[in-house]
Amino acid sequence: MNTNDTIVDSFAPGSTITGPSGQLAHPETIEHSKRLVKTLYRVGDNAWSLVGNGLSNQSFIEGPEGLIVIDTGECDEEMAAALAAIREETSAPLAACIYTHFHYVGGTQALLAEKADLPIWGHAGIQANLDRFGGEIAPRVTRGLVHQFAITMPQEGPDGVVNVGLGNFFRNPDHAPFTNGYVPAMHTFDGPTKATIAGLDVEFYPAPSDATDSATIWFPQLRLAVNNLLWPALFNVFAIRGEEYRDPRVLIRGLDEMAELGADHLIGAHGPPLSGQAEIAQCSRDYRDSIQFMWDQTVRCANRGLTLNEIIAAIQLPEYFKQHYTTQQLYGVVEHHVRQIYTGLFGWFDEDEANLFPVPAPERSQKLIEGFGGLDKVRAAIDAALAAGDYRWAIEMASWLVRSERNARGRADAGAPEDRQRLATALRGVAYATTSANVRNWSLTRALELDGSSNLERFRTHRFQKRELARRPAVESVGLLRVLLLPERAGDMEQTLRVIFTDGGDVSLTIRHGVAVPGNRQDAAVTLSVASDHWFDMMAGKLSLNQALADGVAETSNDADVQSFLRCFDLESLNS
Repeated sequence: MNTNDTIVDSFAPGSTITGPSGQLAHPETIEHSKRLVKTLYRVGDNAWSLVGNGLSNQSFIEGPEGLIVIDTGECDEEMAAALAAIREETSAPLAACIYTHFHYVGGTQALLAEKADLPIWGHAGIQANLDRFGGEIAPRVTRGLVHQFAITMPQEGPDGVVNVGLGNFFRNPDHAPFTNGYVPAMHTFDGPTKATIAGLDVEFYPAPSDATDSATIWFPQLRLAVNNLLWPALFNVFAIRGEEYRDPRVLIRGLDEMAELGADHLIGAHGPPLSGQAEIAQCSRDYRDSIQFMWDQTVRCANRGLTLNEIIAAIQLPEYFKQHYTTQQLYGVVEHHVRQIYTGLFGWFDEDEANLFPVPAPERSQKLIEGFGGLDKVRAAIDAALAAGDYRWAIEMASWLVRSERNARGRADAGAPEDRQRLATALRGVAYATTSANVRNWSLTRALELDGSSNLERFRTHRFQKRELARRPAVESVGLLRVLLLPERAGDMEQTLRVIFTDGGDVSLTIRHGVAVPGNRQDAAVTLSVASDHWFDMMAGKLSLNQALADGVAETSNDADVQSFLRCFDLESLNS
């Protein structure tokens, strides 16, 4: 197989047209937006699915006793707009709400305005997943969302947003200010479960996909299934924003189980619904086969001893899967999914000798530049690659120049403006020619940062959101500091700080051997007493430790001891 085949699938230089708002993009990327426009689909006689109101669908099933709402989107405003749309079709009272998974549970309060005691159903794992993304890994998660979902990209012009793969936008601008209205489910399940809701038989089948808490919801009387398995694009084994491993074998089981239902109608968490047993069966079969192909071929090549880059060059999705949009690379790309499958199975080491002990950046970049003959030689080679449309090689070489020195924050990301522009140009070459919304959005977001059009430094700082902190007991937030410990500041410190919340609760944090360990030490000599609200302000950077002490809203056993302890953490508000 020609090693250039994957280039055609991931991005094809020259395959670029201009979109309705002046965007430069692959024609299939622009065409895909038409599938995601706001449309309320009637699904059989008793169901509707609203596509294009936000990133996800809001769907409605009418039973004898009222209306079941499935997924509430990203905010109250989104759900309110969906309610207004469905009220043009039916006046049935609200009877229940069901979550397919934790991503789209943010608009539920809008439903409670109509029915305050609305029963809510969802997987038992939803709350844990929400907590995971709002805590210690929040900065990396947020930065990933910014890149993948085009949050800082312009709306018009060559770099303008086209779509985000599963929807036309991450947050519909019509829904500002995006009020979070999440309400936990009171009826939960973690295994196959049967219930009667709104006078309808309902069966829940856990079916992990891009979320461990995903479920397929089956309405046997209507021959209707609602799922988060079959998307309007090839399944995203790898999320470029950064996510835990999604095991294709688990996903395939869910698709096979869903196919066994023999549904007449299929509603998804994303994209247009499908109707007709034959079409649903074929789409489900092809979808699971596309995923099995990537898994099987990755394993085959790994067993043969190919390195990861060799595997990438050897695997190309068969032409058959280009026939239907559900198996096209409109969200992520096969070569990224193959990397994720390999890493999920075998870890980061791919038996390539060069990856065993690679020279660290920026030293590696400096050595490569020297070996190439110096800056001028590298620049000339980059310019030649750009002229030839060889964007892969141009990106690699330009990254040497950008990462050959450290910036003011100590990261290997600096370089002369002209070299940053070279890298930006190469990334735009990929962005304008890929079918993948994820790749286009990531590449353009980075290009805009490289050329100075946007500044993303705020997304490289651990910024806690007070609202997120306040959703959980204050004692839990103290433990989050452990991932901010600076070992060089802590040195050989062995000390325990007891934080006493004046409105209830206390917790200890012990620094030892370069780690910070939460606990419940009541004998700690060093103490900080503060109300949880003021502590949340300190964690969120709204109130400094010194100001809290000066204002008397925080008290210590000894100011100097507490200041010395907290300055070991990479949080400016605790250091001033």
